[in-house]
Amino acid sequence: MNSFEHPDHLSELDDDDFDLIYPLEIRDLSSIHWTPVSIARKAAKFLVNKPGTRVLDIGCGPGKFCTVGALVTEGQFTGVEQREHLCDLARLTIGKAKISNAKIIHANITQIDFSNYDAFYLFNPFEENLFAMGLIDEIVVRSDALFEEYTVYVTNQLARAPVGTRLVTYCGCPADVPNGYECQRSSIEYSLTFWEKTSHHFLEDNRPE
Repeated sequence: MNSFEHPDHLSELDDDDFDLIYPLEIRDLSSIHWTPVSIARKAAKFLVNKPGTRVLDIGCGPGKFCTVGALVTEGQFTGVEQREHLCDLARLTIGKAKISNAKIIHANITQIDFSNYDAFYLFNPFEENLFAMGLIDEIVVRSDALFEEYTVYVTNQLARAPVGTRLVTYCGCPADVPNGYECQRSSIEYSLTFWEKTSHHFLEDNRPE
């Protein structure tokens, strides 16, 4: 059965079946780079605490998290991705599934104003700048300096978010989460952590955004 014939069922599939919507070269990257369906369900349901919650997926790849999240919640999902071919694939997937509450932006994360969003999903999107193995491709420029720049930008943007902002990190480093966010729950098995901002803290450094 073609999954697009029954798009509501996409979020119920396991990863092997869900990933059949992607070309083989994208499918082969799934186990390392794209969010598992089960994780996407859990994360989306935490992030969307009321209808219309605006969720930003930072480094969305082919849009797997946004697709699942939009199907299992009443949130508005936006993915930002710097690789244009992945943006095109994500938009194609969302369009075929006739999903109205998800969209994809082709941009660098430093071009995104976080004040336009209520909640954030972060699946370690900048780590490829630190390693030569397991890359998505060789299209983008990578460097330790870019890892630092992107991480600082995201941390500073999250620090400025209002109290009540929700954040989910998957396979990420808790040290990158700014002060003021409290862990609501976590799963060591899945490297999945749910955060909510409960207080404001001034930034402790003046590194450029």
